[in-house]
Amino acid sequence: MPDLTQRQRQILKSLIEEYMNTAQPVGSETLEKKYSLGASPATLRNEMVKLTEMGFLIKPHTSAGRTPTPMGLKLYVKELMKEEELSVAEEVAVKEKIWDFRSEFKNLIREATRNLAARTKNLALSATDQGDIYSAGTCHILEMPEFYDIDVTRNLLSLLDQSDYFTKLIERFIDDSEINVLLGDDLGSDIYAGYGFVFSRFHGEGQEGVIGVLGPARLNYPYIIPTVRYFSDLIEEMSKSLKK
Repeated sequence: MPDLTQRQRQILKSLIEEYMNTAQPVGSETLEKKYSLGASPATLRNEMVKLTEMGFLIKPHTSAGRTPTPMGLKLYVKELMKEEELSVAEEVAVKEKIWDFRSEFKNLIREATRNLAARTKNLALSATDQGDIYSAGTCHILEMPEFYDIDVTRNLLSLLDQSDYFTKLIERFIDDSEINVLLGDDLGSDIYAGYGFVFSRFHGEGQEGVIGVLGPARLNYPYIIPTVRYFSDLIEEMSKSLKK
């Protein structure tokens, strides 16, 4: 991966965060007005051209602005973003929502998935090594600009009927990392290039599984990553309490 100057890193970070908020290509004038980057629009444009040539940004044909590529988003997640940890009040609220379902593992996973969708306002997904797959929050994607296109929405929803797809995908990419972030080619066919999938592994009741969020590539990673991590940890914690 090419090395970036500090200015380029700041520009990339600001552009991605603006894109996350608006779902629109970002131009140099917007960056100059909204972010303290210490550079003129002309300088920012030149740097954005360099970032595009290096593969971190792309310029849509119909826009003067730019959007991040999967490569750019991966760098953001790995090195540039700052996680937004859940507050104690948020953690308690989540725990209270699923506490009453802890006595039966499948119900626990189902309810955790439903609450993850409600908390992140995205499509949440969980799967176990026993072949069980749960999803919730389909309604949320209909509010996102990326899914105003019926074909894009149909493609995403069709994944929910493909248990083998998720099983094979998770087996390919899950590792010892507490969080896995899949973007672009990670998801397989180019038809899924505009999506992002954040998931974490859990153990419980003699089973293994994953829980995560599937949505547009511009997922709010600073919030979603620690939230997915907390839900995964909570499932493990509650599962252990069943054995005592």
